[in-house]
Amino acid sequence: MIFVTLEHILTHISFSIILIVIIIYLMNFLVYEIEELRSSSEKGMIATFLSITGFLVIRWISSGHFPLSNLNESLIFLSWSFSIIHMIPKIWNLWNPMNNLSTITAPSAIFTQGFATSGLSTDMHQPAILVPALQSQWLMMHVSMMLLSYAALLCGSLLSVALIVIKFQKKIDVFLKNKNFLSLKKRKSFFFGEMEYLSEKGSLFQKSSFLSFQNFYKYQFIQHLDYWSYRVISLGFTFLTIGILSGAVWANEAWGSYWNWDPKETWAFITWTIFAIYLHTRTNPKLKDQSTNSAFAASIGFLLIWICYFGINLLGIGFHTYGSFQ
Repeated sequence: MIFVTLEHILTHISFSIILIVIIIYLMNFLVYEIEELRSSSEKGMIATFLSITGFLVIRWISSGHFPLSNLNESLIFLSWSFSIIHMIPKIWNLWNPMNNLSTITAPSAIFTQGFATSGLSTDMHQPAILVPALQSQWLMMHVSMMLLSYAALLCGSLLSVALIVIKFQKKIDVFLKNKNFLSLKKRKSFFFGEMEYLSEKGSLFQKSSFLSFQNFYKYQFIQHLDYWSYRVISLGFTFLTIGILSGAVWANEAWGSYWNWDPKETWAFITWTIFAIYLHTRTNPKLKDQSTNSAFAASIGFLLIWICYFGINLLGIGFHTYGSFQ
């Protein structure tokens, strides 16, 4: 009873702190950026990490096994993984005002934890008794690596999606500017003559310093998104590879075969292939636009992760039915 009470307290504390952190981010983004609020939000994510860690430790002690036996526990662990990824730049002393991981990790953490807290039935909040196939030392290794890879790959994919949106917006802005510039040239040449148009062109050049600064900042921002998406996806791809390999070894122990083409295994392999294509296109110097091509691959991978994680759970088919909604 004490363990259950502590779990409820820690779950609601972590959920409330993340909600406050998101409100702080919105205030800094929409109203006015205050340095004190930014530091408070970082402390809030640390407190969230500690709260979820406490929940997982208590659940581990009370259930007698690593808390990854059902969908609720896996969602809590996924939220914990988002908080870890949020703190990686801070640990490596790479934090700077342009870091965009915080705008992704905090909402992702509150989404997953909110769904685990209020979107699942009450029965799924209780620790489940492990079936014989799950009573293995590979449970912690395989499932934790897969969930850590999901968190990292989702964050990196969202950064890639943001990169695509900004690049396409940039191309549209350039197209509209060129179109307006040409129409202006035609109007000036027809009505006022070439000298009048040249004076207008001179006034446009007076604004070139501001436009060039704006374009440079946007270019720097795109490079920053590409930098972080590549590194976070590389980390997630490493976790995914370890998770698939450890799962294959575990499958051989439990079912007598390393690979059974189970729906979960099949979609995990498809996801791994897509992100392998991302890394290839991102590092291939022969491709013309590496960042854009790789970002499209990561965007596809974003959808595949949700199919692999939630889609198969909704269907409840195959050997991996332990994390289903039923």
